[in-house]
Amino acid sequence: MILGIDLGTTNSLAAVYLDGDVTVIPNRLGSVLTPSVVSIDESGTIYVGETALERKSVDPANTVSVFKRAMGTDRIYQIRGKSYRAEDLSACVLRSLKEDAEQYLGQSVEEAVISVPAYFNDRQRKATKKAGELAGFRVERILNEPTAAAIAYGIDRRQDEARYLIFDLGGGTLDVSVLELDGVIMEVRAVAGDNFLGGEDFTEVLYRMFLNRHGVDESTAPLKTLAQIRRQAEKCKKEFCEKDRVILSAVIDEKPLHMEVTLKEYEEACQLLLERIRKPLERSLHDARIQLEDISEVVLVGGATRLPIVRRFVGRLMGRPARTDISPDEAVVIGAALQAAMKERKKELREIVLTDVCPFSLGTDTSIRGIGDSLESGYFDPIIERNTVIPASRSKKYWTVRDNQRSVSVDILQGESRLAKGNLLLGSITVPVPPGPAGKESITVTFTYDINALLEVIVKVDSTQMTKKIIIRGEDSIYDAAQAEQRMAQLDYLKIHPRDQEENKLLLLKGERMYEEALGDLRPIINRAMMEFEAALDRQRSDEIARARDDFRQALSQLEEMMQQQLKNDYLNSPDDETR
Repeated sequence: MILGIDLGTTNSLAAVYLDGDVTVIPNRLGSVLTPSVVSIDESGTIYVGETALERKSVDPANTVSVFKRAMGTDRIYQIRGKSYRAEDLSACVLRSLKEDAEQYLGQSVEEAVISVPAYFNDRQRKATKKAGELAGFRVERILNEPTAAAIAYGIDRRQDEARYLIFDLGGGTLDVSVLELDGVIMEVRAVAGDNFLGGEDFTEVLYRMFLNRHGVDESTAPLKTLAQIRRQAEKCKKEFCEKDRVILSAVIDEKPLHMEVTLKEYEEACQLLLERIRKPLERSLHDARIQLEDISEVVLVGGATRLPIVRRFVGRLMGRPARTDISPDEAVVIGAALQAAMKERKKELREIVLTDVCPFSLGTDTSIRGIGDSLESGYFDPIIERNTVIPASRSKKYWTVRDNQRSVSVDILQGESRLAKGNLLLGSITVPVPPGPAGKESITVTFTYDINALLEVIVKVDSTQMTKKIIIRGEDSIYDAAQAEQRMAQLDYLKIHPRDQEENKLLLLKGERMYEEALGDLRPIINRAMMEFEAALDRQRSDEIARARDDFRQALSQLEEMMQQQLKNDYLNSPDDETR
């Protein structure tokens, strides 16, 4: 059995194809969404998901989120004195999804199809695959998120010829893809995107508005206070899906502060973010060489597309409403599960041919004639242009630039920057050439790229016919097999997370957070409820714990409503604008 996984910036999901349909697998707490958050307590226990998200409010210094944006980079996260890469933290999330799936299915799951933003470069894809391997998976395929969404919507099962624009705005990344269906062939015509634009940025706008409105200095404010404001900003952002006006409230130095924001004000504050959406939309159509009217349907994917300001903006740009039949949170994981089932040769699923494109140009560095006819080095020369349908093979010829030059080095680059140093270096080949006058000796460089992210580069010296070849594979260059096994063992000892206790731990963390945020008479009430639940846990009687847990959960829910109402009453009854 192969699992389909959407490893998201904000939330992650797993799904599997069972009995003719896709089942999105609930986690240990009963939710299909597992927050992509990792937290480590003082004993070294690692928490993933909702529990880690609650710990972010009470222990933000040892809790990490939004690390997907650092995949494939050298960024290091320090938690409890230890260093972690983004792929290490992602492996913890994937391991949690694996364990939840195995418990739900009652069997071991060793293989997975993991989705990634279409605009992820080679290094980011390698890091994602490595995270899966660290989590104990054999990663069958890295699947582009928009392609997964298209499969989920059944676009692959249409009999007509049509073009679709998939707009995927998740928690941390934006992907825009143009796909064309022709019989059983689904061809990706163009991809564009922004790896640093997503729902988290729309939360950041509300967060910054509150800090500026009340003059809160982020550099000196306690981390817990900032975490509380950000959590309230996230809550208010979601409320905009149903309301035209929200109130963001937080307690700072035991003083309740409030900010009332209308949807119109929020949309105006988000104009810079919305304008960043426009460029990938226009670029995808330009690269696909099609007009807006050639698009048959627009499909919205990703949790951030629930925001009305995003839907309206995309609708205005595209000149039509978009499809949202499937939950934006689940479309990608459903498609990943269907792709996994196709790999398993499920008879009821029609096998389709997926063609893809290079999300970034592939090329090398070269010298060009500058001002005064002098040669200037360090410029990028694309050999396979971005959005070339793959598999593809392209060749270019280059000449020596110095007298008596004895070798030529070919750097293999990925990106769009005109300067070589602004692109991603994938590898390098050096070949010897016979010495002679500049421009006499030439080499032919051939790039061949396939759908499995295999890049073959051949450099041939034309005069001697000597050739050198390198194959850049979809495996992580940071760890070899032995290092991966060692790293996985290190993560094993960290993830000591008893399932039968996590629900209790989550409720206690929620109670601690509510106590810190509460004021006045509510604090002793919360404290009393926590003491009663802790006493039931100490007695270790499962039936009593179950009853106490239900009572405690209900009490916290009622108390949280009372806290929100108290904050709103303080705001509405304030005699002047001091707290507004």
